[in-house]
Amino acid sequence: MNITLGEFLLVSSILFSIGFFGVLLRKNLIVVLMGIEMMFAGVNLALVAFSRYFHLMDGMVLAFFVIIAGSAQVAAGLVLLVCFYQHSGSISADDLSD
Repeated sequence: MNITLGEFLLVSSILFSIGFFGVLLRKNLIVVLMGIEMMFAGVNLALVAFSRYFHLMDGMVLAFFVIIAGSAQVAAGLVLLVCFYQHSGSISADDLSD
């Protein structure tokens, strides 16, 4: 059984869409961070799929760096989230304007 490029891109777009709507529709900041990570996962899957389709390593290397950047982004986001929670006692995105 051979998985085609279109199937990879379909799963990638579904992952990206779920993450995108999670960022737009949720008010909990932890869920927003998880949505951003799902968007990164969708982009990474597309990069690896194109890399496999064209028999190049460039997409896989770029996906590796996106994973590293995503990890740093999550670490920084969680630090900011903990500081925000200590200051306001809430992790709701509505309280950010205060």
